[in-house]
Amino acid sequence: MRVILLSDTHGTVDPRIAGLVARAEHVVHAGDVGCLAVLTALRPRGRTVVVRGNNDVPAKWPAGEGGALEALPEHASLDLPGGRVAVVHGHVGSTRDRHARLRRAYPDARLVVYGHSHHACIDREATPWVVNPGAAGRARTFGGPSCLLLDARERRWTVRLLRFPPLATDARRDRRRSI
Repeated sequence: MRVILLSDTHGTVDPRIAGLVARAEHVVHAGDVGCLAVLTALRPRGRTVVVRGNNDVPAKWPAGEGGALEALPEHASLDLPGGRVAVVHGHVGSTRDRHARLRRAYPDARLVVYGHSHHACIDREATPWVVNPGAAGRARTFGGPSCLLLDARERRWTVRLLRFPPLATDARRDRRRSI
């Protein structure tokens, strides 16, 4: 089963990641969605699981999209062959012990997905695995938009980081911002 894990779109999904989502069985978004258009762009063949991030608040979403925003839970899960994926934005508590805290909070999960930091990581040091797909939009991508590809089978799971070079328009915008 092919699952795309993403986070921190902040109103924009990179088109290359949106293309991957269209071919996936499921998609998991770990918060800071940014607007209803992002949710509309996330149309896999199966289920979409999305949680609310710290920037998913009425003041930061377009007017009139409050219903979609209110429907986003703080945490969610997705049952897959061989285990459960727990999903949370991860903005609460210190960063120092975040992975240990997430493992304690979701001991029955096989994998915990969180966002918030915009830094991609795959931590398989203990169970459950703890992963962050990085930023799938344009904001603070640290080398380009990224997501994770989870291949979930009954006996074996693999997670792979997919990072794309920044689009030319994003690179120009980042250079203007740094001047």
